[in-house]
Amino acid sequence: MTEVKKEEGKPLYVTLYEALRGEIAAGRFSPGVRLPSKRTLAAETGVSLVTVEHALELLEEEGYLYAKERSGHYVSFAEGRFFNAPREALPSPRGHLPGAGSDFPFSVMAKAMRGVISDYGEDILVKSPNSGLPELKKAIADYLARSRRMDVAPEQLVIGSGAEYLYSLLALFLGREKVYAIENPSYEKIEAVYTSLGISPRLLTLGEHGIESEALEGCDAEVLHITPYRSYPSGVSADAAKREEYLRWAKEGRYIVEDDFESEFTPASRPERTLFSASRLGNVIYVNTFSKTVAPALRVGYAVIPPELLPRFREAVGFYSCTVPTFEQLVIARLLVSGSFERHLNKTRRRLKKDLTGQV
Repeated sequence: MTEVKKEEGKPLYVTLYEALRGEIAAGRFSPGVRLPSKRTLAAETGVSLVTVEHALELLEEEGYLYAKERSGHYVSFAEGRFFNAPREALPSPRGHLPGAGSDFPFSVMAKAMRGVISDYGEDILVKSPNSGLPELKKAIADYLARSRRMDVAPEQLVIGSGAEYLYSLLALFLGREKVYAIENPSYEKIEAVYTSLGISPRLLTLGEHGIESEALEGCDAEVLHITPYRSYPSGVSADAAKREEYLRWAKEGRYIVEDDFESEFTPASRPERTLFSASRLGNVIYVNTFSKTVAPALRVGYAVIPPELLPRFREAVGFYSCTVPTFEQLVIARLLVSGSFERHLNKTRRRLKKDLTGQV
């Protein structure tokens, strides 16, 4: 490895991450080969040990490396794995991975439903507050803290019946007069929702690691709608460097809608850090759903609004009624609180990792 030099506007660990990723992707480190030690990498590249550790952590999260206790980091990347999986391997439903989603154990679901009916009785017929039930919002906030390192308060969450409804709500909040941009190609309903609201979004070409830099820099958009994990139908996932680029784009007066659909099923050791968590300006709105992680019949999605935007959000669209029945919200909350949801995710991720890499 050669010395890594600081690039303006980019953290040093990202520069090192990009250099190591390039070496691995180019085949200079074969699958199964042990990388030099952290201290050796730090000495060769002229960076601190902390910088090396952060870069290796990103590579491990994205599936390029795996760690062995007291042994070091080994290359797990090979062509056709993880983010470079061939497009023909992707099935037709939006971003749906083989074996992922739609297989939540019915017995577990039925038990949760019976428990909710038993505990709440006729209260399941009561109208939900506009932004969703406190029980579900608290359960989601706790889950995000555990699984995605997102520090959010329950009052920042808005519950809605699926991603498309939330896209519409956010567009009404941010303003239909603004210029929007989306990935090209992207999930067809994203463009359809914006078009139905009289918005003609800019189409930004996707490259190997996310939206091409030239397209992003030359865009006059004020709102960027992205699906950073395995965008459908391309299968492209934004790497750590591209995520930093998105955040640099989102300067004052610009917004990002981070549509994190199916990121829970990443075969990496843990999901990539969200742009919402990394944002320093409070201008990233996070969106996700339970349609693939639990069941498509449960049209339950949620948006996380930054604290800086909450007063404006409530004033603009806070009067809209919640579109998810109380019963369904309580069922999802019970699955989250009981641990059933995460046990299902962990089991599915282990199976996917084994299918894709042969490693458990």
